[in-house]
Amino acid sequence: MPTLFRLLTIMAILVALFLGGMFALATFVEPNRAEMSVDIPAEQLLGQ
Repeated sequence: MPTLFRLLTIMAILVALFLGGMFALATFVEPNRAEMSVDIPAEQLLGQ
């Protein structure tokens, strides 16, 4: 059983690191918000 316990411990540590990284990204990184405009030719709107 020591190998199973070691495997589960390593898996738990990896999951904790992943979740901690996701939490840090969600908390500390702010997205850049900006207006965006794209000109679309009328031919594309008409489907030709």
